[in-house]
Amino acid sequence: MTDNLMEKIVSLAKRRGFIFQSSEAYGGLSNTWDYGPFGVELKNNLKAAWWKANVYERNDILGMDAAILMHPEVWRASGHVDNFFDLKSDCKTCKKRFKTADLKDNKKCPQCGGELTEGRPFNLMFKTYQGPVEDAANIVYLRPETAQGMFVNFTNILDARHPKLPFGLAQIGKAFRNEITPGNFTFRTREFEQMEIEYFVRPEEADKNLEEWIKTRFDWYINLGIKTENLRKRPHGKEELAHYASACTDIEYNFPFGWSELEGIANRTDFDLKQHAKQSGKDFQYFDDAAKQRFYPYIIEPSGGVDRSVLAFLVDAYHEEKVKDDIRVVLKLHRDLAPTKVAVLPLLRNRPEIVELAQKICGELKKNMVTVYDDTGSIGKLYRRQDEVGTLFCVTVDVQSMEDKQVTVRERDSMQQERISVDKVKDYLSEKINK
Repeated sequence: MTDNLMEKIVSLAKRRGFIFQSSEAYGGLSNTWDYGPFGVELKNNLKAAWWKANVYERNDILGMDAAILMHPEVWRASGHVDNFFDLKSDCKTCKKRFKTADLKDNKKCPQCGGELTEGRPFNLMFKTYQGPVEDAANIVYLRPETAQGMFVNFTNILDARHPKLPFGLAQIGKAFRNEITPGNFTFRTREFEQMEIEYFVRPEEADKNLEEWIKTRFDWYINLGIKTENLRKRPHGKEELAHYASACTDIEYNFPFGWSELEGIANRTDFDLKQHAKQSGKDFQYFDDAAKQRFYPYIIEPSGGVDRSVLAFLVDAYHEEKVKDDIRVVLKLHRDLAPTKVAVLPLLRNRPEIVELAQKICGELKKNMVTVYDDTGSIGKLYRRQDEVGTLFCVTVDVQSMEDKQVTVRERDSMQQERISVDKVKDYLSEKINK
Protein backbone atom coordinates (compact mmCIF):
# COMPACT_ATOMS: atom_id res chain seq x y z
CA MET A 1 0.00 0.00 0.00
CA THR A 2 2.87 2.38 0.74
CA ASP A 3 4.27 2.05 -2.80
CA ASN A 4 3.84 5.41 -4.55
CA LEU A 5 1.54 6.51 -1.72
CA MET A 6 1.92 10.21 -2.42
CA GLU A 7 1.05 9.69 -6.09
CA LYS A 8 -2.01 7.70 -5.05
CA ILE A 9 -3.16 10.48 -2.72
CA VAL A 10 -2.73 13.16 -5.38
CA SER A 11 -4.59 11.03 -7.94
CA LEU A 12 -7.46 10.25 -5.58
CA ALA A 13 -7.70 13.89 -4.52
CA LYS A 14 -8.28 15.02 -8.09
CA ARG A 15 -10.35 12.03 -9.27
CA ARG A 16 -12.82 12.25 -6.40
CA GLY A 17 -13.07 16.01 -6.08
CA PHE A 18 -10.96 16.74 -3.00
CA ILE A 19 -8.21 18.99 -4.38
CA PHE A 20 -7.55 20.42 -7.86
CA GLN A 21 -4.65 22.38 -9.33
CA SER A 22 -5.65 26.04 -9.23
CA SER A 23 -6.25 27.67 -12.64
CA GLU A 24 -5.65 24.31 -14.31
CA ALA A 25 -7.50 25.40 -17.47
CA TYR A 26 -4.73 27.97 -18.01
CA GLY A 27 -1.86 25.63 -17.25
CA GLY A 28 -2.14 26.05 -13.50
CA LEU A 29 -0.46 28.40 -11.03
CA SER A 30 2.37 26.61 -9.27
CA ASN A 31 1.73 25.48 -5.72
CA THR A 32 -1.80 26.83 -5.48
CA TRP A 33 -4.73 24.50 -4.95
CA ASP A 34 -8.51 24.57 -5.07
CA TYR A 35 -10.65 22.42 -2.78
CA GLY A 36 -13.46 20.59 -4.57
CA PRO A 37 -16.84 19.37 -3.19
CA PHE A 38 -15.41 16.68 -0.91
CA GLY A 39 -12.23 18.61 -0.09
CA VAL A 40 -14.06 21.68 1.19
CA GLU A 41 -16.25 19.47 3.41
CA LEU A 42 -13.20 17.71 4.86
CA LYS A 43 -11.47 21.04 5.40
CA ASN A 44 -14.53 22.60 7.06
CA ASN A 45 -15.00 19.52 9.27
CA LEU A 46 -11.37 19.72 10.37
CA LYS A 47 -11.69 23.41 11.27
CA ALA A 48 -14.99 22.75 13.07
CA ALA A 49 -13.37 19.95 15.11
CA TRP A 50 -10.49 22.27 16.07
CA TRP A 51 -12.86 25.12 17.00
CA LYS A 52 -15.06 22.77 19.02
CA ALA A 53 -12.12 21.35 20.99
CA ASN A 54 -10.44 24.69 21.66
CA VAL A 55 -13.27 27.23 21.94
CA TYR A 56 -16.60 25.52 22.63
CA GLU A 57 -15.34 22.83 25.01
CA ARG A 58 -13.10 25.14 27.06
CA ASN A 59 -13.89 28.06 29.34
CA ASP A 60 -10.58 29.88 28.89
CA ILE A 61 -10.40 30.55 25.13
CA LEU A 62 -12.26 33.15 23.08
CA GLY A 63 -12.58 33.21 19.32
CA MET A 64 -11.89 36.07 16.95
CA ASP A 65 -11.26 36.82 13.27
CA ALA A 66 -8.79 39.58 12.43
CA ALA A 67 -8.37 41.29 9.06
CA ILE A 68 -5.82 40.02 6.55
CA LEU A 69 -4.57 43.56 5.80
CA MET A 70 -3.07 45.35 8.79
CA HIS A 71 -1.19 48.60 9.39
CA PRO A 72 2.37 48.12 8.08
CA GLU A 73 3.80 49.21 11.46
CA VAL A 74 2.39 45.96 12.90
CA TRP A 75 4.95 44.05 10.83
CA ARG A 76 7.77 46.36 11.83
CA ALA A 77 6.95 45.84 15.49
CA SER A 78 6.72 42.06 15.09
CA GLY A 79 10.10 41.90 13.37
CA HIS A 80 8.78 40.55 10.08
CA VAL A 81 10.02 43.48 7.99
CA ASP A 82 13.60 43.03 9.23
CA ASN A 83 13.77 39.32 10.11
CA PHE A 84 11.24 37.38 8.02
CA PHE A 85 13.40 36.28 5.12
CA ASP A 86 15.20 33.28 3.62
CA LEU A 87 18.58 33.30 1.95
CA LYS A 88 18.29 32.36 -1.71
CA SER A 89 20.86 31.15 -4.22
CA ASP A 90 20.39 31.23 -7.99
CA CYS A 91 21.95 28.93 -10.56
CA LYS A 92 23.90 30.97 -13.10
CA THR A 93 23.27 28.34 -15.77
CA CYS A 94 19.65 27.11 -15.51
CA LYS A 95 18.44 30.16 -13.50
CA LYS A 96 16.58 28.00 -10.93
CA ARG A 97 16.35 29.40 -7.41
CA PHE A 98 17.01 27.45 -4.20
CA LYS A 99 16.80 28.05 -0.47
CA THR A 100 20.42 28.34 0.62
CA ALA A 101 19.83 26.34 3.79
CA ASP A 102 18.55 23.39 1.73
CA LEU A 103 21.79 23.31 -0.25
CA LYS A 104 23.86 22.72 2.88
CA ASP A 105 27.50 22.91 1.71
CA ASN A 106 26.77 22.08 -1.89
CA LYS A 107 28.32 24.71 -4.16
CA LYS A 108 26.80 23.29 -7.34
CA CYS A 109 23.23 23.44 -8.66
CA PRO A 110 21.37 20.22 -7.71
CA GLN A 111 19.51 20.40 -11.05
CA CYS A 112 22.23 20.98 -13.64
CA GLY A 113 25.51 21.17 -11.72
CA GLY A 114 26.01 24.82 -12.58
CA GLU A 115 27.60 27.49 -10.42
CA LEU A 116 25.45 29.02 -7.67
CA THR A 117 25.35 32.63 -6.49
CA GLU A 118 26.02 33.52 -2.88
CA GLY A 119 22.95 33.47 -0.63
CA ARG A 120 20.92 36.70 -0.74
CA PRO A 121 18.10 37.73 1.61
CA PHE A 122 14.61 37.27 0.21
CA ASN A 123 11.67 38.65 2.23
CA LEU A 124 8.81 36.18 2.49
CA MET A 125 6.00 38.72 2.83
CA PHE A 126 3.75 39.57 -0.09
CA LYS A 127 3.73 43.33 -0.62
CA THR A 128 0.89 45.28 -2.19
CA TYR A 129 -0.53 48.81 -2.20
CA GLN A 130 -3.61 50.28 -0.56
CA GLY A 131 -5.42 52.90 -2.59
CA PRO A 132 -4.94 54.12 -6.16
CA VAL A 133 -1.32 55.30 -5.89
CA GLU A 134 1.52 52.79 -5.84
CA ASP A 135 4.06 54.56 -3.66
CA ALA A 136 5.92 53.84 -0.43
CA ALA A 137 3.30 55.60 1.70
CA ASN A 138 0.62 53.12 0.59
CA ILE A 139 2.51 49.84 1.07
CA VAL A 140 0.65 47.11 2.95
CA TYR A 141 1.39 43.42 3.37
CA LEU A 142 -0.65 40.24 3.12
CA ARG A 143 -0.27 38.83 6.61
CA PRO A 144 2.30 36.02 6.93
CA GLU A 145 0.60 34.75 10.12
CA THR A 146 -2.69 35.27 11.93
CA ALA A 147 -1.04 35.76 15.33
CA GLN A 148 -0.40 39.51 15.15
CA GLY A 149 -4.12 40.25 14.74
CA MET A 150 -4.68 38.67 18.14
CA PHE A 151 -1.78 40.49 19.80
CA VAL A 152 -2.87 43.95 18.70
CA ASN A 153 -6.41 43.20 19.92
CA PHE A 154 -5.19 42.10 23.36
CA THR A 155 -6.37 45.26 25.17
CA ASN A 156 -9.65 45.28 23.22
CA ILE A 157 -10.40 41.79 24.48
CA LEU A 158 -9.49 42.79 28.04
CA ASP A 159 -11.87 45.77 27.88
CA ALA A 160 -14.69 43.84 26.21
CA ARG A 161 -14.64 40.50 28.06
CA HIS A 162 -12.44 41.04 31.18
CA PRO A 163 -10.85 37.58 31.08
CA LYS A 164 -8.55 36.44 33.87
CA LEU A 165 -5.19 34.83 33.29
CA PRO A 166 -4.61 32.31 31.91
CA PHE A 167 -6.79 32.80 28.85
CA GLY A 168 -6.43 32.44 25.11
CA LEU A 169 -7.57 33.76 21.77
CA ALA A 170 -8.25 31.39 18.88
CA GLN A 171 -8.37 32.17 15.19
CA ILE A 172 -8.55 30.28 11.89
CA GLY A 173 -7.59 32.26 8.82
CA LYS A 174 -5.58 32.73 5.66
CA ALA A 175 -1.90 33.62 5.67
CA PHE A 176 0.54 34.24 2.82
CA ARG A 177 4.27 33.58 2.49
CA ASN A 178 6.30 34.05 -0.65
CA GLU A 179 8.10 30.73 -0.19
CA ILE A 180 11.15 30.13 -2.36
CA THR A 181 10.79 26.35 -2.50
CA PRO A 182 7.15 25.33 -2.00
CA GLY A 183 6.15 21.78 -2.83
CA ASN A 184 4.98 18.33 -1.72
CA PHE A 185 1.41 18.90 -2.89
CA THR A 186 -0.45 21.01 -0.29
CA PHE A 187 2.22 20.72 2.40
CA ARG A 188 4.10 23.93 1.62
CA THR A 189 2.24 26.60 -0.33
CA ARG A 190 2.28 30.37 -0.63
CA GLU A 191 -1.38 30.73 0.36
CA PHE A 192 -2.56 28.63 3.30
CA GLU A 193 -4.78 28.56 6.37
CA GLN A 194 -3.63 28.55 9.97
CA MET A 195 -5.29 27.39 13.17
CA GLU A 196 -3.65 29.43 15.92
CA ILE A 197 -4.09 29.99 19.64
CA GLU A 198 -2.39 32.73 21.61
CA TYR A 199 -2.57 31.68 25.26
CA PHE A 200 -1.69 34.42 27.75
CA VAL A 201 -0.16 33.23 31.03
CA ARG A 202 1.80 34.51 34.01
CA PRO A 203 5.53 34.43 33.21
CA GLU A 204 6.28 32.01 36.04
CA GLU A 205 3.67 29.56 34.69
CA ALA A 206 4.81 29.59 31.05
CA ASP A 207 6.90 26.40 31.12
CA LYS A 208 4.09 24.41 32.73
CA ASN A 209 1.54 25.69 30.25
CA LEU A 210 3.84 24.95 27.33
CA GLU A 211 4.05 21.28 28.32
CA GLU A 212 0.30 21.07 28.86
CA TRP A 213 -0.39 22.48 25.39
CA ILE A 214 2.08 20.11 23.73
CA LYS A 215 0.20 17.16 25.21
CA THR A 216 -3.24 18.64 24.45
CA ARG A 217 -2.45 19.28 20.82
CA PHE A 218 -0.73 15.91 20.31
CA ASP A 219 -3.74 14.10 21.75
CA TRP A 220 -6.13 16.03 19.48
CA TYR A 221 -4.65 14.43 16.38
CA ILE A 222 -4.74 10.99 17.99
CA ASN A 223 -8.37 11.42 19.02
CA LEU A 224 -9.32 12.24 15.42
CA GLY A 225 -7.77 9.05 14.11
CA ILE A 226 -4.10 9.73 13.33
CA LYS A 227 -2.07 6.60 14.10
CA THR A 228 0.19 7.11 17.09
CA GLU A 229 3.20 5.66 15.30
CA ASN A 230 2.90 8.36 12.63
CA LEU A 231 3.23 11.25 15.10
CA ARG A 232 6.16 12.47 17.15
CA LYS A 233 7.20 15.49 19.22
CA ARG A 234 10.42 17.24 18.26
CA PRO A 235 11.81 20.01 20.51
CA HIS A 236 13.69 22.77 18.68
CA GLY A 237 17.38 23.25 19.24
CA LYS A 238 18.48 26.72 20.35
CA GLU A 239 19.93 27.45 16.92
CA GLU A 240 16.58 26.98 15.14
CA LEU A 241 14.32 28.94 17.48
CA ALA A 242 12.52 31.96 16.05
CA HIS A 243 13.78 35.33 17.26
CA TYR A 244 10.76 35.72 19.58
CA ALA A 245 10.73 32.22 21.14
CA SER A 246 12.44 30.80 24.21
CA ALA A 247 11.26 27.24 23.44
CA CYS A 248 9.29 25.38 20.79
CA THR A 249 8.22 21.82 20.11
CA ASP A 250 6.93 20.62 16.76
CA ILE A 251 4.33 17.91 16.34
CA GLU A 252 5.53 16.07 13.25
CA TYR A 253 3.77 13.60 10.97
CA ASN A 254 5.45 10.83 9.01
CA PHE A 255 4.42 11.88 5.49
CA PRO A 256 5.41 9.79 2.46
CA PHE A 257 8.19 12.36 1.91
CA GLY A 258 9.42 12.08 5.52
CA TRP A 259 8.82 13.51 8.99
CA SER A 260 7.57 17.09 8.71
CA GLU A 261 5.88 19.67 10.90
CA LEU A 262 2.12 19.63 11.42
CA GLU A 263 2.04 22.11 14.27
CA GLY A 264 4.44 24.09 16.42
CA ILE A 265 3.84 24.94 20.08
CA ALA A 266 6.07 27.84 21.13
CA ASN A 267 6.76 29.97 24.18
CA ARG A 268 6.82 33.44 22.59
CA THR A 269 7.62 35.04 25.99
CA ASP A 270 6.40 38.66 26.25
CA PHE A 271 8.16 39.69 23.05
CA ASP A 272 5.06 40.55 20.97
CA LEU A 273 3.15 42.61 23.53
CA LYS A 274 6.28 44.57 24.44
CA GLN A 275 7.08 45.24 20.79
CA HIS A 276 3.59 46.51 20.02
CA ALA A 277 3.63 48.69 23.14
CA LYS A 278 6.97 50.17 22.06
CA GLN A 279 5.95 50.73 18.43
CA SER A 280 2.44 52.06 19.06
CA GLY A 281 2.98 53.91 22.33
CA LYS A 282 -0.07 52.11 23.81
CA ASP A 283 -0.17 50.11 27.03
CA PHE A 284 -0.32 46.35 26.37
CA GLN A 285 0.13 45.24 29.97
CA TYR A 286 -2.26 43.12 31.99
CA PHE A 287 -3.49 44.48 35.33
CA ASP A 288 -3.81 41.97 38.15
CA ASP A 289 -6.59 43.23 40.46
CA ALA A 290 -5.62 41.01 43.39
CA ALA A 291 -1.91 41.80 43.34
CA LYS A 292 -2.38 45.37 42.09
CA GLN A 293 0.36 44.78 39.50
CA ARG A 294 0.76 45.54 35.83
CA PHE A 295 2.91 43.20 33.73
CA TYR A 296 3.30 41.70 30.29
CA PRO A 297 1.96 38.12 30.13
CA TYR A 298 3.96 35.41 28.38
CA ILE A 299 2.33 33.81 25.36
CA ILE A 300 2.10 30.11 24.55
CA GLU A 301 1.27 29.62 20.88
CA PRO A 302 -0.02 26.37 19.35
CA SER A 303 0.06 27.07 15.61
CA GLY A 304 -1.03 24.46 13.06
CA GLY A 305 -1.71 24.40 9.35
CA VAL A 306 -5.16 23.51 8.05
CA ASP A 307 -3.88 22.38 4.65
CA ARG A 308 -1.07 20.30 6.15
CA SER A 309 -3.51 18.68 8.53
CA VAL A 310 -5.94 17.85 5.71
CA LEU A 311 -3.07 16.20 3.85
CA ALA A 312 -1.97 14.25 6.93
CA PHE A 313 -5.49 12.97 7.59
CA LEU A 314 -5.86 11.94 3.93
CA VAL A 315 -2.57 10.05 4.00
CA ASP A 316 -3.29 8.41 7.34
CA ALA A 317 -6.83 7.36 6.36
CA TYR A 318 -5.83 5.89 2.98
CA HIS A 319 -6.25 2.13 3.04
CA GLU A 320 -6.08 -0.63 0.46
CA GLU A 321 -7.37 -4.16 0.96
CA LYS A 322 -8.07 -7.13 -1.26
CA VAL A 323 -11.76 -8.03 -1.59
CA LYS A 324 -12.22 -11.17 -3.67
CA ASP A 325 -10.24 -10.43 -6.83
CA ASP A 326 -10.36 -6.66 -6.49
CA ILE A 327 -8.46 -4.01 -4.53
CA ARG A 328 -10.74 -1.86 -2.40
CA VAL A 329 -9.52 1.66 -1.67
CA VAL A 330 -11.13 3.26 1.37
CA LEU A 331 -10.54 6.47 3.29
CA LYS A 332 -11.02 5.48 6.92
CA LEU A 333 -11.59 9.03 8.10
CA HIS A 334 -12.88 9.71 11.60
CA ARG A 335 -16.66 10.19 11.62
CA ASP A 336 -16.25 13.86 12.57
CA LEU A 337 -14.05 14.48 9.54
CA ALA A 338 -15.74 12.37 6.85
CA PRO A 339 -16.99 14.75 4.10
CA THR A 340 -20.18 12.76 3.60
CA LYS A 341 -21.88 10.79 6.34
CA VAL A 342 -24.44 8.87 4.25
CA ALA A 343 -25.01 7.99 0.60
CA VAL A 344 -28.45 6.83 -0.54
CA LEU A 345 -28.28 4.47 -3.51
CA PRO A 346 -31.20 3.05 -5.55
CA LEU A 347 -30.39 -0.47 -6.75
CA LEU A 348 -32.32 0.04 -10.00
CA ARG A 349 -32.59 3.54 -11.41
CA ASN A 350 -35.08 2.46 -14.08
CA ARG A 351 -37.68 1.58 -11.44
CA PRO A 352 -39.51 4.84 -10.58
CA GLU A 353 -40.87 3.52 -7.29
CA ILE A 354 -37.36 2.62 -6.06
CA VAL A 355 -35.96 5.99 -7.14
CA GLU A 356 -38.85 7.82 -5.48
CA LEU A 357 -38.34 6.05 -2.14
CA ALA A 358 -34.56 6.57 -2.29
CA GLN A 359 -34.97 10.29 -2.95
CA LYS A 360 -37.51 10.58 -0.14
CA ILE A 361 -35.14 8.89 2.33
CA CYS A 362 -32.28 11.11 1.15
CA GLY A 363 -34.38 14.24 1.67
CA GLU A 364 -35.24 13.22 5.23
CA LEU A 365 -31.65 12.34 6.14
CA LYS A 366 -30.31 15.64 4.76
CA LYS A 367 -32.13 17.46 7.56
CA ASN A 368 -29.87 15.80 10.15
CA MET A 369 -26.63 14.76 8.44
CA VAL A 370 -24.62 15.37 5.27
CA THR A 371 -26.20 13.00 2.76
CA VAL A 372 -25.76 12.48 -0.99
CA TYR A 373 -27.85 10.68 -3.59
CA ASP A 374 -26.13 8.68 -6.34
CA ASP A 375 -27.60 6.53 -9.10
CA THR A 376 -24.85 6.89 -11.72
CA GLY A 377 -23.52 3.33 -11.72
CA SER A 378 -23.96 -0.26 -10.61
CA ILE A 379 -24.25 -0.87 -6.89
CA GLY A 380 -20.72 -2.30 -6.74
CA LYS A 381 -19.21 0.80 -8.37
CA LEU A 382 -21.29 3.07 -6.17
CA TYR A 383 -20.00 1.34 -3.03
CA ARG A 384 -16.38 1.67 -4.19
CA ARG A 385 -16.89 5.33 -5.04
CA GLN A 386 -18.25 6.08 -1.57
CA ASP A 387 -15.45 4.07 0.06
CA GLU A 388 -12.87 6.22 -1.74
CA VAL A 389 -14.29 9.46 -0.35
CA GLY A 390 -14.75 8.10 3.18
CA THR A 391 -18.58 8.01 3.34
CA LEU A 392 -19.53 6.35 6.63
CA PHE A 393 -22.74 4.55 5.56
CA CYS A 394 -24.50 3.59 2.35
CA VAL A 395 -28.28 3.09 2.30
CA THR A 396 -29.45 0.91 -0.57
CA VAL A 397 -33.07 0.83 -1.70
CA ASP A 398 -33.83 -2.37 -3.63
CA VAL A 399 -36.79 -4.32 -5.01
CA GLN A 400 -37.41 -6.00 -1.68
CA SER A 401 -37.72 -2.56 -0.06
CA MET A 402 -40.99 -2.13 -1.94
CA GLU A 403 -42.37 -5.13 -0.10
CA ASP A 404 -40.88 -5.14 3.42
CA LYS A 405 -40.32 -1.36 3.77
CA GLN A 406 -36.70 -1.99 4.77
CA VAL A 407 -33.39 -0.81 3.33
CA THR A 408 -29.86 -2.18 3.47
CA VAL A 409 -27.41 -0.12 5.52
CA ARG A 410 -23.73 -0.83 4.81
CA GLU A 411 -20.95 0.33 7.13
CA ARG A 412 -17.79 1.64 5.47
CA ASP A 413 -14.90 -0.01 7.32
CA SER A 414 -16.34 -3.46 7.99
CA MET A 415 -18.64 -3.57 4.92
CA GLN A 416 -21.22 -5.25 7.18
CA GLN A 417 -24.80 -4.89 6.01
CA GLU A 418 -28.00 -4.71 8.03
CA ARG A 419 -31.64 -4.44 7.06
CA ILE A 420 -33.30 -1.47 8.77
CA SER A 421 -36.92 -0.34 8.63
CA VAL A 422 -37.40 2.79 6.55
CA ASP A 423 -39.09 4.62 9.42
CA LYS A 424 -36.16 3.86 11.74
CA VAL A 425 -33.20 4.45 9.44
CA LYS A 426 -32.72 8.12 10.46
CA ASP A 427 -32.56 7.32 14.19
CA TYR A 428 -30.31 4.33 13.51
CA LEU A 429 -27.79 6.38 11.52
CA SER A 430 -27.93 9.35 13.90
CA GLU A 431 -27.00 7.10 16.79
CA LYS A 432 -24.12 5.51 14.86
CA ILE A 433 -22.70 8.78 13.56
CA ASN A 434 -23.04 10.82 16.76
CA LYS A 435 -21.99 8.17 19.27
